[in-house]
Amino acid sequence: MSVVDDLTGVPPGIARRASVAVIGTGAIGRDLVGKVLRSELLECALVAGRNPGSAGLRHAAELGCPTSADGIDAVLAASPAVDIVLDATSAMAHVEHWRLLEPLGPLVIDMTPSKVGQMVVPTVTGMQPPAVRNVNLISCGGQASVPIAHALAGRFAVEYIEVVSTVASTIAGRATRLNLDEYVATTAHAITAFSGVRDTKAVLNISPAVPPAPFRTAVHAIAPGAGAEAVRAVVAEAADRVRAVQPGYEVVACTVSGDRITVSVEVVADSDVLPPYAGNLDIIDAAAIMVAEQHAARLFPAARTRAGR
Repeated sequence: MSVVDDLTGVPPGIARRASVAVIGTGAIGRDLVGKVLRSELLECALVAGRNPGSAGLRHAAELGCPTSADGIDAVLAASPAVDIVLDATSAMAHVEHWRLLEPLGPLVIDMTPSKVGQMVVPTVTGMQPPAVRNVNLISCGGQASVPIAHALAGRFAVEYIEVVSTVASTIAGRATRLNLDEYVATTAHAITAFSGVRDTKAVLNISPAVPPAPFRTAVHAIAPGAGAEAVRAVVAEAADRVRAVQPGYEVVACTVSGDRITVSVEVVADSDVLPPYAGNLDIIDAAAIMVAEQHAARLFPAARTRAGR
């Protein structure tokens, strides 16, 4: 009979993986499943949707993940209960999902702009696991812009910040279109919260261009006295930190004209299922996986992880 660890039930030295449920079977959900399966710290315990014929459920089943068309009810009924829930549905749905999941105690990572949980941007809020049970990842534009806005405001006297993101129409799903108002409000709120700048604005453009436009986010700031060389150094350092989470993140322009700073970033997706231009989905999914891995490392310290590096 083998000796097992009293807390995890597995042999000493063998790292247990945290169990993950993904709710939502659109493009974000499919990419999350692939990223969970590639992780050494996570295991896919359930993929839940509401349409039994959805391509997302078929994709998850083909990869060997348990699936259900019962949505949140399947997650609530999971036995044993899952450690982490990745909610890739809609802002309105997440409010109800959190009400139901909170008593059960999993870490809930919100991929929607609901503003329910604690806002997290890994390279800004830190590489340690959040102490809360509901983590909000703001929006794709938030994940792309907050590191730059935070870095600029930390170095210069920034008076105004405007963030303009452009996503391809072919990758802007139903939930994104339903949540446009929430996207704009939550992104602007996050820019203010992380930069300390009260006067902020967020804009989302959905581009019908053919071929599809790459995901780009432009951060415009007014910062009297900011020198071009110092701005470029601050922006480059912030971008390097983001690339530790999402390697396709690149600064494609950084200009200073008088008091006006413009920083444009482009994100190329690193995914098994997303096209390269879907960097908007990949950057928020990469953040979700990092937060999930941080939590897994806290649950099972024997696990070796990039979290906290």
